[in-house]
Amino acid sequence: MPRNGRKAASGDEEVAPKHRKTDSNGVPSPFCFDTPDTVFQSLISPVGQEEFFTDYWEKKPLHLQRSDPGLASYYKSLFQLSDLKGLCAQGLTYARDLNVCRSVQGNKTVLNKEGRVNYSQLKKDFNQKATIQFHQPQRFKDELWRIQEKLECFFGALVGSNVYITPQDSQGLPPHYDDVEVFILQLEGEKHWRLYSPTVPLAREYCVTLEERIGSPTHDIILKAGDLLYFPRGTIHQADTPVGVDHSTHLTLSTYQNTSWGDYLANVFPNFLYDSLKTSDITRRVGMPRRILMGANAAPDTSRQLASLLRSVADQMERGEHELRAGDMKRDFALHRLPPYTPGQDDISLSAGKMPALEDTVCLRFKDHILVSLETCQSPSDGSVSLVVDVMHSLRNRREKHMMGQSGDDDDSGGDDDSGEEEEDAPSEVTWHILHRQCT
Repeated sequence: MPRNGRKAASGDEEVAPKHRKTDSNGVPSPFCFDTPDTVFQSLISPVGQEEFFTDYWEKKPLHLQRSDPGLASYYKSLFQLSDLKGLCAQGLTYARDLNVCRSVQGNKTVLNKEGRVNYSQLKKDFNQKATIQFHQPQRFKDELWRIQEKLECFFGALVGSNVYITPQDSQGLPPHYDDVEVFILQLEGEKHWRLYSPTVPLAREYCVTLEERIGSPTHDIILKAGDLLYFPRGTIHQADTPVGVDHSTHLTLSTYQNTSWGDYLANVFPNFLYDSLKTSDITRRVGMPRRILMGANAAPDTSRQLASLLRSVADQMERGEHELRAGDMKRDFALHRLPPYTPGQDDISLSAGKMPALEDTVCLRFKDHILVSLETCQSPSDGSVSLVVDVMHSLRNRREKHMMGQSGDDDDSGGDDDSGEEEEDAPSEVTWHILHRQCT
């Protein structure tokens, strides 16, 4: 979303060098941060984007075996077991920040305690075969903030993350499927993954599945440090740390929750239909049959009439006669996404320097963080309706609140149980911001 830079004289300025050679831990970074495209390409390398979206996206799993010591070292720097002690000292809370759990023969047990996380107790649980499920580590880890912020710009959708640390000969979660596209990065050790054919392709919800009902695995994979595994939403999966491997740490990046054509249509259609009612064609303004809302038998041709009206609306949509307005989805994205990657800076939305004049040339910083929405607005005084242009930005979003808006349970998504989300912020803390509202 928009942000005023200190100086807007030299084109698309970024808050930090576009391509950093090392991460915050001094480990050489194999990621290219020039653009959102280059970050995603770094993630799926050596597969190209065209091949990925043609052959794999929403279709089938992809396993990338890297055998690259440099990439393995970088992955490990993103999050590792030894980070937990320092993070616990920051006042972590069970359920909100992490879960402690174990799955035995398809039955999951949550071992969370009350209140603050005690590192000694956490270590004791881990030594007794429990998995540590750390919610949204991008709130604490700068490099994950940097990666996920770019990926949210790439997808135009929220990107959550979670870390799973599982001791040897143990499993954290039972077989299940998620409602998100999943990218698994193996950070430490090895993890044994079994994937199964979806019972609900491109699922819209998280669901635990009974092992006796899912058949044989379509993929039986050992992920090693530096490897990546992608699978579409709805893919049934389970994972365990093999015997002989001290522990496994993997990062789940997840996206495209509630971002289907159906979701978009549900948001766009009411606005489009409202606009179409104001045209010279009175067909859709003719009254519906009497008593239909009272449960009376509808006229035999009611369904046919509605289908005919829908077809005429679809024809208008195809001809582009009205604006496609997805204001609710845009507002939700603006509200919940990460702010631009600006470590060490406070309020980046504050302007530095004088306001531009009409004849000035203005260059935008963070233009991927600006969303424009055209909405209807009814006057409280006389009831008149006008169109309003909202220009929204996410510069005031708080990184520590990212993906923490709702409670979840136990998927690999980063949007439900993986997210460890809480209740929505109070209205005073709403973080999307309208830069300008202009009636038309």
